[in-house]
Amino acid sequence: MTANHAPVVSLVGAGPGDPELLTVRALRRIEAADVVLADDLVDPRVLALVKGRLLRVGKRGGCISTDQRFIHELMIREARAGHRVVRLKGGDPFVFGRGGEEVDALREAGLEVEVVSGLTSGIAGPAAVGIPVTDRRASPGVILVTGHPGEGRAEPDWAALARTGLTLVIYMGVARAADITARLLAAGLRAELPAAVVSAAHTTRQRHAVTTLAGLPDCIAREGLASPALLVVGEVAAHAAALQQWPEVMGDGREVMAG
Repeated sequence: MTANHAPVVSLVGAGPGDPELLTVRALRRIEAADVVLADDLVDPRVLALVKGRLLRVGKRGGCISTDQRFIHELMIREARAGHRVVRLKGGDPFVFGRGGEEVDALREAGLEVEVVSGLTSGIAGPAAVGIPVTDRRASPGVILVTGHPGEGRAEPDWAALARTGLTLVIYMGVARAADITARLLAAGLRAELPAAVVSAAHTTRQRHAVTTLAGLPDCIAREGLASPALLVVGEVAAHAAALQQWPEVMGDGREVMAG
């Protein structure tokens, strides 16, 4: 493959929402694609950049989802027809995006494939509301973990995660917040440990709330915070407390959080 020849299939990370957070390569792949297979979590403003055929192949917990094997077969069929195929995913393809499974399927089919990384919501979501997921004063590291391992999959070892003392950023955890909270408290985390919920980060529906670990389930219910959302557990979550929940637009069109 030469530097000027795009692979047959590109797995592209669409980032957390705002199209201005796309990488240059992601934008080029999206605009050049003959067909784009997009997940439900890709922001409509990003989908508006698609010039070829747009096929929606949703993958969301608790909703009707497209079968993963069908997605594999569709990518392979379109690529073998000579089309430039983009598999477009919210965030990053390799962070809870089934990117590894799709790469394996494409390679087994004898197809060229590349992965175009995107800004994962586990980093960008907390940052959108002022939370640094690492901070040498409070947390020397961060753990990205799923709150929804899926049917037949092993539950994360919440006790082991609690013992690390690192920031926990939990994807797909809103529906199980009460159970996750109970497990972390049972593992020894403090009830008053700061926690936050960030919903629909970097979209027009962005909202967040700051609370404590013990108060997390009630906070989610009281504020009506829904998926897609992240749970942030750790001292760094307190950094969001002083921020308002709406953006102000600067003169050049950029958005900044009002303080």
